[in-house]
Amino acid sequence: MLGPMRDRLRVALKTAMKARDAAAVNALRTALAAIDNAEAVAVPAAAPGPLAEGVIAGAKAGVGTTEVARRELTEDEVVAIVTAEVDERRAAADDYRDAGQFGRAARLTAEADALAAHLADAEP
Repeated sequence: MLGPMRDRLRVALKTAMKARDAAAVNALRTALAAIDNAEAVAVPAAAPGPLAEGVIAGAKAGVGTTEVARRELTEDEVVAIVTAEVDERRAAADDYRDAGQFGRAARLTAEADALAAHLADAEP
């Protein structure tokens, strides 16, 4: 086993940065950001009516009172996010190719290929 996908992507990002592979760096950074965003906890709806806490209604006071643990994603969820990133880039590359923007299409295809290589590693 090669380890969790997120860890492999972080290692690959460092390697791509050292190699100055702009397409891989961009793809890996956005994939890692998408994973981080998926771990964010949903903000609960505000309680109706006036709140008496603090100067601002609903505000909490004190260090750490607003800290919430992030969601833990399963490996399958992380793989699904990376797969969606690859699919999104391939679809956008097709759109650019149809519009005659071959340079942009090539860049997005290179980014998709960089991420797809890590998906191939995730399969048994």
